[in-house]
Amino acid sequence: MVENRPILTFLTHAVMVLAIIIVLFPIYVTFVASTHEASDVLMTVQGWFGSKLVENYTTVLQAGKATAGGIPVGVMMWNSFIMAIGIVFGKITISLLSAYAIVYFRFRFRMVFFWIIFMTLMLPVEVRILPTYAVVANLGLLDTYTGLTLPLIASATATFLFRQFFLTVPDELTEAARVDGAGPIRFFFDILLPLSRTNIAALCVILFIYGWNQYLWPLLITTESNMTTIVMGIQAMLYVPDAVNEWNITMATAILAMLPPVVVILVLQRQFVKGLIETEK
Repeated sequence: MVENRPILTFLTHAVMVLAIIIVLFPIYVTFVASTHEASDVLMTVQGWFGSKLVENYTTVLQAGKATAGGIPVGVMMWNSFIMAIGIVFGKITISLLSAYAIVYFRFRFRMVFFWIIFMTLMLPVEVRILPTYAVVANLGLLDTYTGLTLPLIASATATFLFRQFFLTVPDELTEAARVDGAGPIRFFFDILLPLSRTNIAALCVILFIYGWNQYLWPLLITTESNMTTIVMGIQAMLYVPDAVNEWNITMATAILAMLPPVVVILVLQRQFVKGLIETEK
């Protein structure tokens, strides 16, 4: 029986409410600033919404910020979305197939290959950025969506997580599938994939945010303005030499940049939590 302690319950909820306020307050200030004129934002911190909500958001979506190249935010968000989706699909596909081969196929040095994959965690893209750039440039993939996503789709972490999950699948299930005449491909698509949906959903959220927030790699391989990602755009808006920064436009861009990750989290929230905490499928 759980002991009822009203004071402890009150303190717990008070801490939670305080944490929510702390997290949401900067977002509230950002949104409020995005509804004012630039001069109002520069003079003082505004506490309530202004009258330029529609005008500011229409400007950033259609025309962008003049001092940052005049690239529409809609174009930058589309580039980031394509990059994030490509990274999610590529990482999950390669990781599923790699983990499936390591767990269910018997071949020489399979554990050696697994540990080689796992050791790539010590070589993130920042460490190998020069040779990676050279390969992408030699293949003619600069300023392309393929160049943005291909070098980032290998994932040792996802491979490890899927391997650990596949090891928990009962051997009786594998034997039953073999008795029913299911081959490796059918067993993978009809049994393992449905069982892995919560893990896939959890990784989708994490990997989408990872791809959406990429800055260094897109900055390095993109030279055309129409390939600018949203994080690159915000960075360009923050530092404007010899000009007054239009903070209302920058804040509107920041609010729009948060929307796709928030939508992904809300859509996959239940599966995301189950994929992180479930131990028995």
